[in-house]
Amino acid sequence: MSVPTKNSLTPVAQKFILHWGEMGTRWGINRTVAQVHALLFLSPHPLPADEISETLAVARSNVSTSLRELQGGELCAWFTARDRRDHFESIKDVWRFSGLFRRSASAEIDPTLNVLRSACTRSSPIRRAMRTRGGLETMLEF
Repeated sequence: MSVPTKNSLTPVAQKFILHWGEMGTRWGINRTVAQVHALLFLSPHPLPADEISETLAVARSNVSTSLRELQGGELCAWFTARDRRDHFESIKDVWRFSGLFRRSASAEIDPTLNVLRSACTRSSPIRRAMRTRGGLETMLEF
């Protein structure tokens, strides 16, 4: 089996991996975790960690950490191949990626919802200002 390298990735694959990494940071996910996920998603076969590291030009320890996080989010699976190395593959069902979004929502949206709920329910100057309260309640409903 040939070892994929960054240079052997198609331009489209390179662009997707870089973009997925950028989107990951916006979702509150480490860039390398998202890039490892993208590489595994595009790969036609499971990859060992050293090949992932070489392909993405990322430290092996960073790849190991990323793989553990992906496994914890049930976004990749592993098995031991005949060469006695662990190989990893991404789930291919894109609907299961929603775990990324749920985690992001917990980290980014939930604190905002808590502030809005607090502002709408407490007896505070904000609560008393009906116009402001109405705007906050509308935002909370959204």
